Amino acid sequence: MRKKLAAQGIIKMICGIVTLGLLLFLPAGTFHFPGAWRMLGILFVPMSILGTVLLIAKPELLAKRLNQKETEDEQKSVIFFSLLLFVGCFLLCGFDFRFGWSHCPLWVSVVGCIAFLATYLGFAELLRENEYLSRTVEVQENQTVVSTGLYGIVRHPMYAIIFWMFLSMPLIVGSFFALIPMAFLPFLLAKRTQNEEKVLRENLNGYEEYMKNVRYRLIPLVW
Repeated sequence: MRKKLAAQGIIKMICGIVTLGLLLFLPAGTFHFPGAWRMLGILFVPMSILGTVLLIAKPELLAKRLNQKETEDEQKSVIFFSLLLFVGCFLLCGFDFRFGWSHCPLWVSVVGCIAFLATYLGFAELLRENEYLSRTVEVQENQTVVSTGLYGIVRHPMYAIIFWMFLSMPLIVGSFFALIPMAFLPFLLAKRTQNEEKVLRENLNGYEEYMKNVRYRLIPLVW
């Protein structure tokens, strides 16, 4: 099982590196693009480390994260528009570098790197807390409500982490201009969480009581 998972993970990572490289280097028109190399490193090095840890310690969880596909129609549309946002963001990063639309200081990129690594640590913590953490909206067999740790602060800490993770990416590359597509991210996350809560209320025992105890979805004291 572990050999198969390792092969799947390596193939997906290679595809991710190639795809992201094309999105950044093609519009930039050059490989001499420090921000792009910085983004590739800050994204895929921690990803490979986390994947290796999961392969050793929690292969079942890694298998779920590698193989699951969304079945909810409403969530499919959210994923589609999220993909467009992701592609648009990195294309703009490349064009911004080529044409010099914005000038992002190096210290801002460093802050972006720190923020990204902090969110990745938060994501790793969620994987430790919640063995049912999934890429898709579903209720798994024998699933129970997790209300400890970050789940005791907001109901959807993974999406809160994704927001800050995505927001830091244009800064890592060095583009203020590429932040523009990210203005649509909160609306996509709101739509995803509302649909997910509908599914969980209907199918996961104890989730409605959890919603009463943890009032906020993504931002404490706000929403």
